[in-house]
Amino acid sequence: MNELLTAVRAGRHHDVPPLVLALDRPGRRSALAELKGLRKEVRGWDRQRRDKVRKALLVAGAGCHTGAAGCAAWIGGRDLRDWTRSPYPLILASLKDRDPVWLGDLARRFAGRSALSEAEYTFVGELTRIAGVPLPVTDHLVTGWTELVGAARWRRRTRRPLTEILRNDPHTAVLAPWLFEMPELPPQVDFYDAPDSQDHWPGALCALADDGVLDRSYLVDRCVARLMRGGRSVDQRFFLAVLQRLEATEDEEQRHLRDWTAMAADGIAPVASHAQQVLVRLDARGVVPTRELADVSGALLFRPEKKLVRAQLTLLGKVLRRDSSTAGELLPAVAEAFGHEGIDIQERALKLVARYLPVAGPEVRELLASAAAQLGPVHRETVAALFGGLVEDAPRVAYEELLPPAPALRRLEPAPETVAELVEEVAARVKAHASERWIPASAVLDTSAGITGFERALDGLVRLARSDREELTEGLREALAGVRFVEHGLSPYMVDPRGVSTSHGLSVVVASLLGLVSELDRVAWRAKTVVTGADACAHAALNGVLLDRVWEASEAIADGRVPFLLATPTWHTGAVEAAELVERLRTYRDLDVRPGPADFAQALLRVRRGGGPERAEAAAAAEALGTGEGDRLAAWIRAENAVAPVLRHPATTVSRPSAGTWWQRTTTGARQVLPTTRERLVIQRDFPAAFHWLGRAQLPRAQECYHWGPERSSHWTATLPGDPETLAAWLMPDLLFAADQGQRGAVGFLPALAESAGETGGAMHLALAYALGARHTEDRTAAVDTLLVLAARGRLDGAVLGRELAILVDRDLVKVNRTADALGTAAATGACRTVLTVLAAMLPGLLAYEKTPRGLGDLLSVAAECAERCGTGGIEPIAGLAATAGRKGSSQTVRQAARLLASFADREAEERPAPESDRKATIGDQINT
Repeated sequence: MNELLTAVRAGRHHDVPPLVLALDRPGRRSALAELKGLRKEVRGWDRQRRDKVRKALLVAGAGCHTGAAGCAAWIGGRDLRDWTRSPYPLILASLKDRDPVWLGDLARRFAGRSALSEAEYTFVGELTRIAGVPLPVTDHLVTGWTELVGAARWRRRTRRPLTEILRNDPHTAVLAPWLFEMPELPPQVDFYDAPDSQDHWPGALCALADDGVLDRSYLVDRCVARLMRGGRSVDQRFFLAVLQRLEATEDEEQRHLRDWTAMAADGIAPVASHAQQVLVRLDARGVVPTRELADVSGALLFRPEKKLVRAQLTLLGKVLRRDSSTAGELLPAVAEAFGHEGIDIQERALKLVARYLPVAGPEVRELLASAAAQLGPVHRETVAALFGGLVEDAPRVAYEELLPPAPALRRLEPAPETVAELVEEVAARVKAHASERWIPASAVLDTSAGITGFERALDGLVRLARSDREELTEGLREALAGVRFVEHGLSPYMVDPRGVSTSHGLSVVVASLLGLVSELDRVAWRAKTVVTGADACAHAALNGVLLDRVWEASEAIADGRVPFLLATPTWHTGAVEAAELVERLRTYRDLDVRPGPADFAQALLRVRRGGGPERAEAAAAAEALGTGEGDRLAAWIRAENAVAPVLRHPATTVSRPSAGTWWQRTTTGARQVLPTTRERLVIQRDFPAAFHWLGRAQLPRAQECYHWGPERSSHWTATLPGDPETLAAWLMPDLLFAADQGQRGAVGFLPALAESAGETGGAMHLALAYALGARHTEDRTAAVDTLLVLAARGRLDGAVLGRELAILVDRDLVKVNRTADALGTAAATGACRTVLTVLAAMLPGLLAYEKTPRGLGDLLSVAAECAERCGTGGIEPIAGLAATAGRKGSSQTVRQAARLLASFADREAEERPAPESDRKATIGDQINT
């Protein structure tokens, strides 16, 4: 046993298997106890010593375990994993004398562990081969298999055909069908190149089905079942691709009739489209019952996708032409399209109803008349002529704007009070960014719950390191065992202001606490927090502030005198209550502790300042402290200026280019609409160097930054929680590129700015205008959230936002159709009056173009829908609307302009005084009553 331990401590992993095999059962148990103690001891070693013994310790512990469960847990330990070549052949050698049943049990237990990779899959395969047992199929094992297949495609630097690899793999027939049973597909299977390519997973699986390796009918049934189940869009597209390539037979299509109807009604668009095509084929064979067709049509015509709705109306028209006696069952389903937002869809449905209404019974006519009553003013004459007295004017209901409740301030929960709670919270946040590899910033997610989780953890580290340093250090070292930076130290990218996150900030503090940062590295890395140069951007500057604070907190922990941090927020927005900061400074004064410059500077930027008796009292109390920090706080509270005042961008009016040239592009610099900020000398004079960028004048420039991760921005808004205008101005280029060039995720910070305490003005409205025109749906959703929050707080000026949108469209920085989609989403939540106010200011500029901008019809459709719901009272007539409505043709733009114009005409009719005879009759009726 001593010889085995000596070999392990020396890192001679190749000598371990024979030494393990030489021990009897009691000897292995005794050695295992020593190895467990060594494993715990190794966690406190430096990186080089740990790396030296890691493989030997893994192999020895696996060989000395007498139970399969303990052996599987030991092999799967993260702290024993090496980042170089896997030692699994040595583990197999150390287990050479085990019973086959035992090896099979180990394979089954290890296959059920999470995060199995290519190497672990190979290990399980060898175990089952030696044991002579079937491969234990699990989700994790299949994931490891797909990684192995992916690696095999590029081994030898040439791309091997996927079908060839799968044909040669002895486990394909067992593992491939399991893909259709997993809750989610492995990442390696999600991606496939082109629909017609054979060299991707759908094509390869279908080729194996053609070869007889896989059961074709089973794959068809499982694809249908998975499409019925729903799930991630990428998984649905995968199973749909397999199903389409398998080309279901007529019998298979007919057997799944009810499944196709369900998919057409509820599936994602590609799945619904495929199911609809199958239903068309089944109808042509005469196997779709009329009742079944009516049911699926009622659901399908309610979908927003116009292509699907048009195709279903076409199918219903064919069925009705073939057999008009089905009108009684099918026309009520057609009437579902009356509620569709597309006016052309409404017209097609209305024409179809009109054609077959004569053969419908009285009850059906009444039902259709009731459904037609919901059609807007543009269809009123047609509906009246079609149904006569069956349609009654719906009583007008007073419109009520539905806005979300204004967000209330939420107090930040105190820092964890016990070491166990703090270690758990810190470990959860640090492990989110534990990977050492450089990952594109836009693909990295900050999973911490906003800024609040980071601030609580940071404050907790400072507090408990002062009172329970030894217990905290040991707990963190054990909880973070195996994490890359704990094993190998901090990497340069983790302390680079261009891409840092709050999780990286905690990693800096933890690494310093564990003694993993040398004094030389600390000085060099902290110097990088000062962002200078012509290419410096707001992301790096705001991240530099974060890094400067965490380096300072690390020094405070080492010193052990600081009781807590001054800048810990009071509220979820990051704001610090002035009176609370005064009390913190009082505690510092009583303990004779000097505040850290970065900590105090961040506290000043977060304090709620301005007028009001509470602020005045806090300023007086700060002044009464008799300290320099108290005097600075008092002056800061009383100041009214923003950290960096914002100047209006120069494009204050819509330029009028020559007719038809609105879409022509110039350089982004010439088209940019960006504000600027003035300098603030007090920042440059009294704050640490890492904060100086915030106090310098920033000129507008379109600079796309590829280094930052938009999801890492939770601390940006909390750096200046009282200055949304300033932050909006600094981060405006991100929004410009989100709209103009499709940068993804750039709008994520905007809803937090809408919740901040500071006043909103031109910069926030311009930022929102860019965001509403962002390319990606999730960004436009964040913009809608921002719009609704501002409206709920009474801080949205719809006319200003509309004019900003018109300017951005004029500069070809925002697409009209994307803006229409975002504003339509906002209107659908119940904010019709808010949206109509925005559009009333935006539309005149767009209607003035000689060549109609693309998407104008969609924008007019949103405006018409809002006008029909909330009325046009208080809205001035829109210039150019009547001229557009009077144009020849039946385009979407002309139709929707006429629809919107009808709403204004209705208002004029209501406001126009009644004729004398009508007024006398009304008075007489009242007297008689």
